[in-house]
Amino acid sequence: MKHNGFLVSPDWCGLDEAGLRCELLAYFTKCFDRYESLFSCLSSEQAYLEKPITLRHPLIFYYGHTATFFVNKLLLAKLISERINPRFEAMFAVGVDEMSWDDLNDAHYDWPTVAEVKAYRDQVRACVTRIIQEAPFTPPMGWDNPWWAILMGIEHELIHLETSSVLIRQHRLEYVRPQLNWQPEPVSACVLEMAPINTLADVPAGLVLLGKGDPNQNACSVEGDARRYGWDNEYGRHEAEIPAFKASRLLVSNAEFMGFVEAGGYADARYWSEEGWGWREFTGVLHPTFWHHRAGGWTLRLMCEEVPMPWDWPVEVNYHEAAAFCAWKAEQTGQPVRLPSEDEWARLYDLAGISSDTPAQRHLAGGCSSVPVNRFSHGDFYDIVGNVWQWTCTPIYPFAGFEAHPLYDDFSIPTFDERHNLIKGGSWISCGNEALRASRYAFRRHFFQHAGFRYVVGAPPAPPVVSRYEDDALLAQYAEFHYGQSYFAVPNFPAAVAQIALEVNRGRPRRRALDIGCAVGRTSLELARGGFDSVVGVDFSARFINLADELIAQGLVRYALTDEGELQSFREIRLDQLGFADAASRVTFWQGDACNLKDVHRDYDLVVAANLIDRLYDPHKFLADIGQRMVAGGVLVITSPYTWLEEHTPRSQWLGGFKKGGERYSTLDALHELLAQDFVPMGAPRDLPFVIRETARKFQHSVAQVTCWERRG
Repeated sequence: MKHNGFLVSPDWCGLDEAGLRCELLAYFTKCFDRYESLFSCLSSEQAYLEKPITLRHPLIFYYGHTATFFVNKLLLAKLISERINPRFEAMFAVGVDEMSWDDLNDAHYDWPTVAEVKAYRDQVRACVTRIIQEAPFTPPMGWDNPWWAILMGIEHELIHLETSSVLIRQHRLEYVRPQLNWQPEPVSACVLEMAPINTLADVPAGLVLLGKGDPNQNACSVEGDARRYGWDNEYGRHEAEIPAFKASRLLVSNAEFMGFVEAGGYADARYWSEEGWGWREFTGVLHPTFWHHRAGGWTLRLMCEEVPMPWDWPVEVNYHEAAAFCAWKAEQTGQPVRLPSEDEWARLYDLAGISSDTPAQRHLAGGCSSVPVNRFSHGDFYDIVGNVWQWTCTPIYPFAGFEAHPLYDDFSIPTFDERHNLIKGGSWISCGNEALRASRYAFRRHFFQHAGFRYVVGAPPAPPVVSRYEDDALLAQYAEFHYGQSYFAVPNFPAAVAQIALEVNRGRPRRRALDIGCAVGRTSLELARGGFDSVVGVDFSARFINLADELIAQGLVRYALTDEGELQSFREIRLDQLGFADAASRVTFWQGDACNLKDVHRDYDLVVAANLIDRLYDPHKFLADIGQRMVAGGVLVITSPYTWLEEHTPRSQWLGGFKKGGERYSTLDALHELLAQDFVPMGAPRDLPFVIRETARKFQHSVAQVTCWERRG
């Protein structure tokens, strides 16, 4: 069955404003409609609420998540000024990549009904439509244009179109139902012995160029994928000379993989990495997860049904299974069989001369499933793109010149951990940016997508040259601010804040503390060391949270400080040397919005908000809400240098720093006024200086005012 498929991300160059609005609205509407139609494959309300797998949220989350993503990014881009549904936009904000700060405890979620989420999605649809039709637009469309947030929302939803289809495929059959718009390809009557035989073909040496260059360049001045939407990890530059190698003409089929299964490959640790064998032992699997052995023989689970095994379709496995097959194949053939690198896949792509018009099983242009591995030829090979994603041996890494996009700084950075491997080529459902040569998507090695693999024969590829030092300038500054040396005899500020909080908390319960605006986590760790049973650090920036979480998980963090120009000095901080080894187990870090915290953040004995209020978009809302998250008699500690700036806080939301009724009105005046209903001041305000190092000869020297407040009974 054929479908009206998606095109790749549009090339906006050459469109006038009216044409751009029309094209963008059509792209948004088609994406939004198709995403909603996917969820019609669920058979009941309970199907939305029960998790298909334990490591993901239930599908009700993903139904609401993509709409919430639009709202959050449009707020950051200042294309809207207020939320549509704050409760939903806290509940549906953060997805899952097994980040330790993400919460998957069902007790923390009171999921809404499907009808309520559908009504919310309708509101978001109307909001985005109105922006596209009416909001001011200043060309060109690019990385730093506020309208990039609209494209970001569309491409994000297309990612979840695919990942949600995988979760539906992993759901119990009773929870799904076939739908006309999601019919698979007819299964061929291919018996095991008649499946196509895979062979190797030579790939000549050559140069590979990757990366879209400078994200701030005018896209209309370049060629190729750089003219279209891209995620931040696609920008920068990478080039490599690729030695000659051999590659399998076909993707590995179910029939070819059956040889590994029948040989007992799943039960032989010799073929598996230590990580892969740990996964195999934990799950106990003996064959691919989508295979089932029934009384009548092998079957394959598709999205909404089981079908007799199509032996000529590509096998779909995770990275560990693919790598284990290659190790077995190497033993069988005596050749160095392995998975291809990202560079080698790009070499195959370039030799095949693929374009957006090349026939392939991708962007929903055909049936909603895989097809035989010998249907779409691309030069000497088949399925260089489309059918299923192809695992590579390359952990994702940043290209030289990488910058995190300011609207979505947690898209790529959490995956630069050498635990997420790149998949290339796209699958039958890969749309938009996913279908481009430049796309770089990576998943944990034990996760499943509509992904298979081809193998290559050749010497091991050179590992990517990746600095093991954190060289994000802002992250390095904050790592030094929290954990590095003191400057000009000014004490460590995060530690000093924690000391003040512990002093005013003396004689009170030390059960639960919240460090809101925790940055890279020093104050949180100090509070745990000071006796709190549980400390939660929350920050809006995933980059900050990622560094704090890495310090706890790995026990050390390295970073590069700018000394002068391009000169740097390198630092290392260790948890044990700082004296936090024992305290770390009582600290957890969450990404979150201080003005829209999740419901789970409640019943705190202590809340610390250090240098936070003058960086919030709605500090009034934060102050009105925070008392409800504390126990009676709890302590609130606020520090701030009161540096109000419109780039962070709209002028109408400043707490103080202006004249009111003709008189000077300070932030301290506002705090007394706004907190009076719920809090009693504890002593007089005090000043606390802090110094942030920018370079070896440039420092920020500021003074924060500290105020302490007791929650009324």
